[in-house]
Amino acid sequence: MKRVGLFLLCTLFLLVTSCGKKMQSAERVSDSAKAQISVEPVQGLSEDFMRGVDISMVAEIEKLGGAYYDENGKSADVFQILKKHGVNWVRLRLWNNPVNDYNVVEGGVTISKKGDPVGGGNNSIDVDIALAKRAKKAGLKILLDFHYSDFWADPEKQKKPQEWKNLSGDALCEAVEDFTKTTLQKFYKAGVCPDMVQIGNETNNGMLWPDGKINPVTKTDVDIGGMDGFIKLLKSASRGVRTAGTWGTDIKIIIHLADGGKNALYRTIFDAVTAAQVDFNIIGLSFYPYWHGAFDDLTANMKDLRSRYGKDMVVVENAYAYTWDDGDNTGNMFSLYSDEAHGYIPSVQGQATEVRDCIAAVSSVDGGLGMFYWEPAWIPVDGAGWRTGENSAWDNQAMFDFYGNVLPSLSVFNLVYGRGQVQNVWGGSASSVQSFEPYKSSESVKLLVMPGQVPPLPQKAKVVFTDDSERLVPVTWDEHDWKSETEDKTVTIYGTTQEGFRVTCVVELSSIVNLLKDPSFESGTLDEWTLDGSPVLFYACEDKGNAHSGTWAYHYWDNGAFNGTLSKTFTGLENGMYTFSAWSEGGGGENALYLFAKNYGASEVLTVDVVDTGWQVWKKYELHIPVTNGQATVGFVVDGIAGNWGNFDDVMFYKEK
Repeated sequence: MKRVGLFLLCTLFLLVTSCGKKMQSAERVSDSAKAQISVEPVQGLSEDFMRGVDISMVAEIEKLGGAYYDENGKSADVFQILKKHGVNWVRLRLWNNPVNDYNVVEGGVTISKKGDPVGGGNNSIDVDIALAKRAKKAGLKILLDFHYSDFWADPEKQKKPQEWKNLSGDALCEAVEDFTKTTLQKFYKAGVCPDMVQIGNETNNGMLWPDGKINPVTKTDVDIGGMDGFIKLLKSASRGVRTAGTWGTDIKIIIHLADGGKNALYRTIFDAVTAAQVDFNIIGLSFYPYWHGAFDDLTANMKDLRSRYGKDMVVVENAYAYTWDDGDNTGNMFSLYSDEAHGYIPSVQGQATEVRDCIAAVSSVDGGLGMFYWEPAWIPVDGAGWRTGENSAWDNQAMFDFYGNVLPSLSVFNLVYGRGQVQNVWGGSASSVQSFEPYKSSESVKLLVMPGQVPPLPQKAKVVFTDDSERLVPVTWDEHDWKSETEDKTVTIYGTTQEGFRVTCVVELSSIVNLLKDPSFESGTLDEWTLDGSPVLFYACEDKGNAHSGTWAYHYWDNGAFNGTLSKTFTGLENGMYTFSAWSEGGGGENALYLFAKNYGASEVLTVDVVDTGWQVWKKYELHIPVTNGQATVGFVVDGIAGNWGNFDDVMFYKEK
């Protein structure tokens, strides 16, 4: 896992008296730590179900001044806090030699030099052994995650360690086997032998590129090892585990892919791996709902994997946000998960519910051993970032607030058994309940039909329940005489769910004909438009949290200065007055952001400035265009500075009455 925080943590002073050291108390606390949440127990959950967390950043965070506080507001060892709240496993990523092999330059500025620690936890063997000792002391089991790289390895990059850059073929396989073996021997000698290991991290397209790269990605990928190269490396890694000592046969081996709902991907990889008789025990999956979809997709994939290969399975990465806030003013990578039938509010309650549902999904499948939450302790501490010289974008997905105070959501690992109720000193709490009720609509239902036409009211509506989950539920709509509606107007119709909750649907009756075929970009393309700009920066984006309606919108963003124009020319128009309109939301602050119209029969370019003021603060902007030559060109201009982002949606171009 690696995709891109940090609010400077308040300085903590160790109070010393003549009697010795006193326990530190939290000096600041967020509203999130005061949340009162509830969790539905998971029926029949095994006591040995793996309730794990990836805790790889902890050493670096503590080194840079970070600290953790329990529900009493007292500083405590983070591993003890985790254990008390129901965690029974920890996962540690391992890099071969986590130092820069070149100067890292961004925007013309060197942010870290060759030979500096890479950042991201700097998880060397020594760092991980020290963390493993603390985990074992707390009574936690250990999953060691070999990346076989000096830095992040994931589906987008699998770079060889610098020491192995000139190795290939048998020599590289020998290096992999030897490194795996000697690493485990060091852990064993230190008294912290891992209970489980991953041989590679998110290896969708292999590892140790190019030797272990399965499929070409660019035109330069002409000399890659393919599936055979990947399998040879997996076998070498597996031998390293088994030959580390007589105890090596007891260590469970995971082969790990991302995209846990993509069954075709998993079949492709594991058909080949099992046919080659690679020695492994467990299939590892990453599953983040906002990237990978609904838990239904995860369980469907897991059931097929169990039936097809007979292997046990573990979700080794999962996470969700507890807030939209940013602890370090550098932005968060989180995006809202909300599809047509499911979703979670980014809140302490929503975070706990997402984890609970992940546990329920995995445990419902035969062979589903457990799940790991990714980096719940990555709080914002200056310097503890994705790499040296940068910050994190993960702080709003931790299970401690920005000041290190444990959140009620961490108690989910106990509450799934109906135990471990918590009341903290700030008024926050966590408890178990058996059911939840709807309390608000997830989104307003909007329809557009001609006057006199009966609207296709949906049979179900999505509402938010008190566990901050979004669910699609049946609805019965009130009666209305639609055929008697003969004028353009807006009608609000009400419906009732089975729980007695009232929902609304706004029906716009309009005789206006929109000349745009795909006004909400639901095709997922900009094919109806002409883009003068980079398609990497300007594109149709699928993200319901950033769509005014539907799930797609026209999106722009970059981490440097950028500009672009999206336009469309209409010809064969009947002369007269036309309206060009669009809904917009975004962060604001661009050099220029506006709608325009030109070539409509006059030399003047008509414009209307767009002023965005925040996420989901949608505003409608429109131009009125006097067409006299049977044509018009309309569009959007963005002249942005680093970090600007925004979305346009529900665009209209029509002839006024």
